[in-house]
Amino acid sequence: MISMPSFLQALWTGGLQGYLLVGFLLFVIGLVTVLLRRSFLLQFMGIELMLNAINIILLAFGKWQGGAPTASIFYLFIIGVAACEAAVGLALIVELYRLKNTTDADQHSTLRH
Repeated sequence: MISMPSFLQALWTGGLQGYLLVGFLLFVIGLVTVLLRRSFLLQFMGIELMLNAINIILLAFGKWQGGAPTASIFYLFIIGVAACEAAVGLALIVELYRLKNTTDADQHSTLRH
């Protein structure tokens, strides 16, 4: 019988390590997206991915601490702030696209016309 590597076993059993691994991987993917992509839309999606990764880690630690409701309440607050941030961010990206017909960060060196 083939045994799973330890990180896959932790992910499969749903322990704290599994949640931390998923959160860390999502955060790294989001960070790489922000650093390597030139499109404002893709950078924005990377920032949102990093924010959701932090939320997963926060909930994992809340569950690990005995299911304290503080982490869940804080999570709901962060989701509300993220929704507002998404609305403002997407509105800014749409306006930048209307100005220069591109979302490429290199084309928007200044915020003036």
